[in-house]
Amino acid sequence: MDAPRASLPSLPPGPSEGGEPHRLRMKDLCAETGLPRQAIHFYIQQGLLPAGTKTGRNTALYGREHVERLKLIKKLQHERFLPLKAIKALIDGREEHFAPEQRGILLDVKQRLAHGQLVRPDASPEVTVRADDVCARAGVPRADLDHAITIGLIGGREDERGDLVIAADDAWLLEAWGELRRLGYADDLGLRIDDLTMVSEVVDDLFNREAMLLASRIDRISPERAAAMIERALPIVHHFITGLHTKKIRAFFATLD
Repeated sequence: MDAPRASLPSLPPGPSEGGEPHRLRMKDLCAETGLPRQAIHFYIQQGLLPAGTKTGRNTALYGREHVERLKLIKKLQHERFLPLKAIKALIDGREEHFAPEQRGILLDVKQRLAHGQLVRPDASPEVTVRADDVCARAGVPRADLDHAITIGLIGGREDERGDLVIAADDAWLLEAWGELRRLGYADDLGLRIDDLTMVSEVVDDLFNREAMLLASRIDRISPERAAAMIERALPIVHHFITGLHTKKIRAFFATLD
């Protein structure tokens, strides 16, 4: 189970937190975040960013909370390679499950996890690999990778040379898909990379349930102990999931005569 990467402020439609009114115009958001107007409007349309306070038919004002949310979205999308669909799920889940004081505890847990392998420190750059190199190594058509990005399975962006790159941590998904293709799942059974979203959705549901469980009990133990428990329990939980999946398959075939 992953710890949240940053605190997400609650964004009211009117005055910002602490009673300070929204004073920033759209051009101010663009200047402070480096994002174009079209991208910010798209985030609002997709529910990633609440709308500002309307001041006219086509004008609105925004608060500092909008700036911080946009910086977080930009960081998760462009530095951590999370697709927008995944970012929205994380934002919605955190705001639904965790109260402000619980998020404060989780930030402390995050800092402690950053000393291990589970959570990358905020200042640590994401290691990237060229999309074409991964496809060649995995034996996967480039079109499959492009589609995986389109449907939100993987995040990608262009580097300074204009080449598409993905996070090195995500290369395993293309390699696993390549293994399935070599086994004949694509050619013989017609499996497509879209079908992998089924597994992604199951994991999303699992994580949301984990988050609810964590939210109800995180304040019972110290952040230091919580971090240690998460790191040590994760391999056990993965083993548990694999075992249950195998057991389910065996039980299914046992019913066939």
